[in-house]
Amino acid sequence: MGEKVGTEKIERQKGYLYYVGKDGHVYRVPSKSSKKKEAPVKVSKTAVKREKGYLYFVGKSGYVERVKAKRGR
Repeated sequence: MGEKVGTEKIERQKGYLYYVGKDGHVYRVPSKSSKKKEAPVKVSKTAVKREKGYLYFVGKSGYVERVKAKRGR
């Protein structure tokens, strides 16, 4: 579980993958198993400010979260 950094709740739909882009907005793309061909669609209205050294993702809660990135072993 990560640190919540987003203020906007993202409503997920089945068959899509969600990710935080370099600009801080959340995008969705069809999963490979859905066999749909779509370009990434921006689903968030507000962007999060990204900091170096963190991995950003949409958590189970629906908010953007972050964890410290682990480099190497």
